[in-house]
Parts: sequence; structure tokens; C-alpha cells
Amino acid sequence: MYAVLKTGGKEYRVSEGDLIRVEKLEGNVGDQVELKDVLMVSKEGQAQVGTPHLTDVVIKGEIVQEMKGKKVLTYKMKRRKNYRRFKGHRQTYTYLKVNEIALG
Repeated sequence: MYAVLKTGGKEYRVSEGDLIRVEKLEGNVGDQVELKDVLMVSKEGQAQVGTPHLTDVVIKGEIVQEMKGKKVLTYKMKRRKNYRRFKGHRQTYTYLKVNEIALG
């Protein structure tokens, strides 16, 4: 059985026991999380597709780790104008272990 969920503006295909990296979620390490934006569930070849999401399906998981990604550097410059800007950004991520796909 697997499900397609949406979090952080991205879609993920998950099964029970999977460890996924998503955009930062509120909570601390060890907290239980319920994700309700489930777009599709497939069980034994039968698929349920939501319009746009399924209301009776919840994905329960646990926050395993929070960390930052690699630094992304941006540089702007306008020639002959003495204009230079250098900026960096590190995105924070949450590692989430999927414990259960609960069908309602």
C-alpha cells in the first residue's frame, strides 16, 4: 500500500516505514505528526484519487531529525555601476518516518 501526499509545495509517494525528507515541519524530534493533504491512496491495486485531496485518509509519522541543506549562493552584479550583492541561503529540512497510512 502506498499514498501520495503533498507538503511544502511538493508531492511525495510514501509507504509505511519510509523515511522521507520534507520541508521543515513544526515540532521537535520525536513528535508525532499527522499529514492530511493526501492526494491518492493505492491498496492492492485499487486506487482512490481525491479531488483535490482525500478527506478520510491521514498519514501518521514521527519526526526523526531536523537539519539544514547545502548552502545555495547567489551573486548579482551590474557592470560599471559598482553594484555587487552576495547572498547565501540554507534550507531547513525535516526527516519524517511514516508509521501508518490510516484509511477512514
